[in-house]
Amino acid sequence: MSIPPLVETDGYSRVKRPSLADERTTMVAFLRWHRETLALKCVGLKPAQLAERVVGRSALSLLGLVRHAAESERFWFRRVMAGEDPAPLFSSVTAPDGAFDVMGADARMVDEAWEVWRAEVSFADRFVDAAPDLEVMGNEPGEGPVSLRWVLMHMVEEYARHNGHADLLREQIDGAVGL
Repeated sequence: MSIPPLVETDGYSRVKRPSLADERTTMVAFLRWHRETLALKCVGLKPAQLAERVVGRSALSLLGLVRHAAESERFWFRRVMAGEDPAPLFSSVTAPDGAFDVMGADARMVDEAWEVWRAEVSFADRFVDAAPDLEVMGNEPGEGPVSLRWVLMHMVEEYARHNGHADLLREQIDGAVGL
């Protein structure tokens, strides 16, 4: 297998999405692209900037989005697809949106968020790599069976939606656009 080409963006790069590939390769590549996009939106910012809430009354912040992405990866790949019962990372029954509680963020909080996010992405990638096909089934609590295909598409949708939020947040923080 050849190494996919990189796309440069302001000195940072993402692996190019294949324009001619099978379904699984395409879905995995788009998910990787969106994961890398979220990381690029956060490059070069200080902890206080990552935690900044710049959209009116919204609790959205770039750091909150990273923590939310880690929770989403954990839920969909560990719990739904692998059948594990992991504790939430940042949320709880009393604080269901705890991932967005990042006021007073410091370097330790930022490092923890990235470390956990990378660990969950790594688990998800290993799960997908080991799956024989996209028909592997998981069980979404309260909803029922879902295929790996559905989960991959949902994760692309999840990152794409939140990367739109990240675009707006980053532009408000320091004017950076197009990362």
